[in-house]
Amino acid sequence: MPIPIVSHTHFNWHNDQPSAGRPLTMAGRDLQATAMLPPHHHEWGQFTYALRGVMRVDANHSSWIVPPQRAIWIPPGVEHSVTVLENTDLRPMSVYAGRSPFAGGECKLLELSGLLRELLVALEQHDRDEQSPREQLLMEMILDEIPRCAVRPVRVPLPTDKRLKALCDALIAEPGAEHTLAAWATQVGASERTLARLFERELGMGYTQWRQQVRLAHAAPLIASGVPLSQVAAELGYASQSAFSAMFKKTFGCSPSTFFG
Repeated sequence: MPIPIVSHTHFNWHNDQPSAGRPLTMAGRDLQATAMLPPHHHEWGQFTYALRGVMRVDANHSSWIVPPQRAIWIPPGVEHSVTVLENTDLRPMSVYAGRSPFAGGECKLLELSGLLRELLVALEQHDRDEQSPREQLLMEMILDEIPRCAVRPVRVPLPTDKRLKALCDALIAEPGAEHTLAAWATQVGASERTLARLFERELGMGYTQWRQQVRLAHAAPLIASGVPLSQVAAELGYASQSAFSAMFKKTFGCSPSTFFG
């Protein structure tokens, strides 16, 4: 089944551009699962989150899975694409480049604080045609709160080599797959040794470690939406819940329940 491509016009990503006088602008759209926004970039930054649903954002040769409890910061000028994994109420917020909450060109996956959630709701409900002191105050508080949010290190690096990319795309689509690197080699047209070398050269880690990152990224929205850990472990190819929890704790220093608490 082909993935529906959402055009910029249909997507209604921005109602207007941010400016020095109005550094934040908001838009929204309800999107169906598997909808995709093709690679593009803006001269402004983008702080994107969802009221409901899960999306995947690809940028800077990396992939992030973004559930409702999280938001992703995309700096000005960074090319990115969005794939909707579950029916999603998307809320992209444009940020004037001169008021970027983070320096540099790196994307960041952030935990939405309770205060930031309430501020975003208040700004969304504000009359867009009315530029008032209250609107300016809300914008300043949002820009102050964003860099205070916790950064979550669930990032999956992506390769440029076509053979390795074919393997990585397939594993992201089915993170519970148990194929060995040798099995993948027969599918993508490269030897096991070549693939192992490409993983280290392009992604800075081995196949097993990269697959673990993919599984962690997919685990986040499942756990956040209340799926039992035993079911998450089974879906992602772990022999038991304890094996998944041990891997999670080794990576993040705490249990999944603490991490998502």
